[in-house]
Amino acid sequence: MSSPLTHFDDQGQAHMVDVSAKPVTSRAAVAEAWVLMEPATLALVTQGRAGKGDVLGTARLAGIMAAKRTADLIPLCHPLPITKVTISLEPTEGKGVRIEAMVKTAGQTGVEMEALTAASVTALTIYDMLKAAEKAMRIDGIRLLRKEGGKSGLFEASA
Repeated sequence: MSSPLTHFDDQGQAHMVDVSAKPVTSRAAVAEAWVLMEPATLALVTQGRAGKGDVLGTARLAGIMAAKRTADLIPLCHPLPITKVTISLEPTEGKGVRIEAMVKTAGQTGVEMEALTAASVTALTIYDMLKAAEKAMRIDGIRLLRKEGGKSGLFEASA
């Protein structure tokens, strides 16, 4: 009996999915994450007073780099020709920093994992750059917001 999970064969062994017969189509994915922090820590970010430098600029670059390296980090992901990565960072009073990562490609498989990896590494970088000020920060709400393209078509997360 075959598994409904495509990364497992009939014997339950993990394997990389063969996408060679799939058509090349435009694909995009958007993921989000939050770094929750105290108002004083957020002020270090918004006022440019963090000891390690430009928190949001550094985190944005880390997220872009992470999207491009996803296949090196997630064992069964295909290396993809990523055509666009954007990382949006929104400081939110009383909460922290909201991260939105968008990834595009023209390929035979989607970029959901690239978007999720970008959001996650962006959040980790923010934590790293601010941990001296607040170790109790929390990374939260990592999720796929939207995915388009491919056989399964459009997915949009509910609010």
